[in-house]
Amino acid sequence: LAVAAAVAAPGAFATNGYFAHGYSIKEKGLVGAGVALSQDSLAAATNPAGMAMVGGRMDIGASLFKPIRTYTSTGSAGVPDGTACGASCPFEIGPQSIKSDNELFIIPQFGYNTMLDANSSFGVSVYGNGGMNSEYQGGTAQHNNGLGTSVTTAGTFGGGTAGVDLAQLFIAPTYATKIGNNNAVGVSAILAYQRFKALGLSMFGGYSTDSANLTDMGYDSSSGFGVKLGWQGTVSPTVSLGASYQSKINMKKFKKYAGLFAEGGDFDIPSTATVGLALKASPSSKVLLDVQRINYTDVAAVSNPISNLVGASNSCATGVTSRCLGGSDGAGFGWKDMTVVKLGYQWDTSGGWTWRAGYSSAKQPIPSTETMFNILAPAVMEKHVTFGFSKQMDSKSELNFALMYAPEAKKGGASPLDPPQTIDLKMKQYEVGAAWGKKF
Repeated sequence: LAVAAAVAAPGAFATNGYFAHGYSIKEKGLVGAGVALSQDSLAAATNPAGMAMVGGRMDIGASLFKPIRTYTSTGSAGVPDGTACGASCPFEIGPQSIKSDNELFIIPQFGYNTMLDANSSFGVSVYGNGGMNSEYQGGTAQHNNGLGTSVTTAGTFGGGTAGVDLAQLFIAPTYATKIGNNNAVGVSAILAYQRFKALGLSMFGGYSTDSANLTDMGYDSSSGFGVKLGWQGTVSPTVSLGASYQSKINMKKFKKYAGLFAEGGDFDIPSTATVGLALKASPSSKVLLDVQRINYTDVAAVSNPISNLVGASNSCATGVTSRCLGGSDGAGFGWKDMTVVKLGYQWDTSGGWTWRAGYSSAKQPIPSTETMFNILAPAVMEKHVTFGFSKQMDSKSELNFALMYAPEAKKGGASPLDPPQTIDLKMKQYEVGAAWGKKF
């Protein structure tokens, strides 16, 4: 049931690029920190080794996620409709300001873990990423009608309602074992499923290697397999350390979007690495610090720049087919790798209450040269603030709660298809979630 709910849930735009800021409700209260301190059966999403530390238990929960995304285009070359401008016709968006629809999403989560003996465990964690979700209704774009004349048509990119939707589901069967009294190691087999659709991009047909499989093809899906490794260790009575690494996950290609994503529809999932510590600040409190690296440059469709499409030389526009959308070196979103620093604080009080707070900071992955195509994927968030708590209901069960706020972030830059025009991206986010945990 949990897997079915996760597959059915629409993709929400996540917070560190398209990776979630945290996975379990407890971790979300700590802004995702937890590689050195595992607390529930979704631990494998961050560090597989932690499953040996949490004991037998089950956790099930969900979050309501609300991202608010807007793009604004200002300025243009000012070419009137009907002008015979030949190959020099600019591609103008608006000028206009449009807010994306689809602002509320349900994100489910599930974990189950059982101890095989005093030291070893086997469990499964089910979680997801969602991202590149947008839907812009209305607006206009001005472009070449194919005959060298400037025309205006409806939609952000002139092809009607524009947007994309990407959702990724991970099922992580995990084995973990303690080594002595102070260390644990774990390994997860990552079974990944993703689905995607794109709308309103037909005006890029002349820049695609396969315009019949570029846009408005409905949902397509793909699957793949990877691995995650983890370690946790206690180095002193007050300090624990942790580290995990997830391999790049090679996914089957999106055949319906072979003319959009580089390498004929290839959209792999990038590798990640996380290190961190948990410091016992007092008998009832802990400070957590995680540093996470997300390697978006592993994936050509995400990291290749828009200059591959319309650069002054050696681009699709100058006849280099391999750099067209869908080509072996096709243009993408131009994202850079991200390093995310997460700081969390947790303290226990009387009556079975545990309180959490967190703050994270990162540099968003979109360069100023890439804002035009990233109207579809405005991953501009850099800071998150979280709060959470747990209430022990009895010796075996607990309720958990988390709240996240990501303050408004912006990114602006010149449009490569109309350099006098500036494209500004803007987003802020809210999330609230709850989960129930049961110990065995």
